Amino acid sequence: SEQTLGEETYTFLEGVSNPFSCTILIKGAHPHVISQIKEAVRDGLRAVSNAVTDGQLLPGAGGIEVLCHAHLMEYRKKVQGRAKLGVQTFADALLVIPKTLADNAGYDAQDALLKLQEEQEAGSPKVGLDVETGEPLDPCAAGLWDNFRVKRQMLDSAAVIAAQLLLVDEVIRAGKQMKKG
Repeated sequence: SEQTLGEETYTFLEGVSNPFSCTILIKGAHPHVISQIKEAVRDGLRAVSNAVTDGQLLPGAGGIEVLCHAHLMEYRKKVQGRAKLGVQTFADALLVIPKTLADNAGYDAQDALLKLQEEQEAGSPKVGLDVETGEPLDPCAAGLWDNFRVKRQMLDSAAVIAAQLLLVDEVIRAGKQMKKG
């Protein structure tokens, strides 16, 4: 069927059995608006593609970070020496995500985080932050998910960046030692 949108006439093929592709028509009043819509559509399609490819999703709303923190704190009990400090620091760094969600939503980050951790410790599925109320919510029941590959990449990148920063710190220290000697 032909349809006119604005000054342009388009032909739409609808109800095709076994469609293998589709076209998304994006219109906007300004090129910047169109660009923003294109990015949003591309991001959404990439998220769906990642979920289908991975075959799994993780609890969103900061939930996976709260769960990983708890798991690392249990693991920390089995670690000896200075490595225990590394596990603690890495676990605490994960909590930046739920803290930032709370802070950006206008809630006290520490209060929100304590509520999430208390829910997790009680075995509740309410490990995500409801940005509307500042209260814990079950991200799975609310349909709030994170892509597995995105979180895996985040964790991999965090470890690499931390190692690079430590290396730079060692180089600076070595330089200061050479000046003294």
